Amino acid sequence: MAKNRTAPDAMLLISTYLLLAIGVMMVYSASAVNAFHDYGDSYFYLKRQLIFAVLGIAAMHVTMNTDYWVWKRFSKIALIACFVLLLLVLIPGIGVVRGGARSWLGIGAFGIQPSEFMKLGMILFLACLFADRKQEITDFRKGLLPPLLLVGAAFGLIMLQPDLGTGAVLVGASFFVIFAAGARISHLAGLALVGAAGLIGLIIAAPYRLKRITAFMDPWQDPLGAGYQAIQSLYAIGPGKIFGLGLGMSRQKYSYLPEPQTDFIFSIIAEELGFIGGSFVLVLFMILVWKGMRTAIMAPDAFGSFLAVGITGIIAVQVVINIGVVIGMMPVTGITLPLISAGGSSLTLLLTGLGILLNISRYAR
Repeated sequence: MAKNRTAPDAMLLISTYLLLAIGVMMVYSASAVNAFHDYGDSYFYLKRQLIFAVLGIAAMHVTMNTDYWVWKRFSKIALIACFVLLLLVLIPGIGVVRGGARSWLGIGAFGIQPSEFMKLGMILFLACLFADRKQEITDFRKGLLPPLLLVGAAFGLIMLQPDLGTGAVLVGASFFVIFAAGARISHLAGLALVGAAGLIGLIIAAPYRLKRITAFMDPWQDPLGAGYQAIQSLYAIGPGKIFGLGLGMSRQKYSYLPEPQTDFIFSIIAEELGFIGGSFVLVLFMILVWKGMRTAIMAPDAFGSFLAVGITGIIAVQVVINIGVVIGMMPVTGITLPLISAGGSSLTLLLTGLGILLNISRYAR
């Protein structure tokens, strides 16, 4: 099999590097004002982004040049380690609270998010499981229920942080793999209904989530509270028009739009680079998803196919949720824009996953 290895998919690699370069540029543009105000250093977030981008690129090149089936033997260990990390982060004194969620392990400004590890770990395990037991997927009790329980357990631990956005990406990407493995549509439809009912229950159980839903319906009912982020995001997008205000010329980053370098960085892109710049970013993501799914279709074995579907699914679900929130089509939730938003473990692990996807593309038929 190694004799058939070719160069990685060029469009996939170029799209990744372009998105990463745009991300570094826009993180600096969006964060310079707040970074100077909070840390006395306009380059604070830029430095962090560059550090993690370099680490991520190094990891991507390692995984891009490591035969992907090697990871199959580590799938169980990786999943167990991810569950251990998710449990550790919930322990007071070990887990670090940021943004109202106990989602981090680390010291000071540097840390890791176990939920980010779980996204990749779960996809790796499911790809391995379904590749070995593909014939059982149509049997709900033997083939579908056990992996669903694992996904549900991971989702439950993430919700205890709480982090609904990351949990939604985990579940969405997992369903991509389950669908690709050949699960019955009737089973998936039933699970979708159960999931919708569960989501409604989670929203009702947490008052702040209910406020976000009402703010999504009409953010101007509470313009200084639950609707504030959505309104400020639209105030950023509107003035951008076709060509934007110009790179570095955003007005909303002056303490109007909270954390403009993370969840709402696409608002700053639309404000500074306009419809043209925002559309270019979306086209790059479309190419990334298209080439990822093409890699899955052309993969030489089931494991590579399912793994490619899952990694691509993580990106696709995350982009849809983030952009949906930014343009007011979804309730506000804490999801970053892949490769663009400021991030540490999220950026590094995503590039690691893309390296695996690029390696699979080297064996595409």
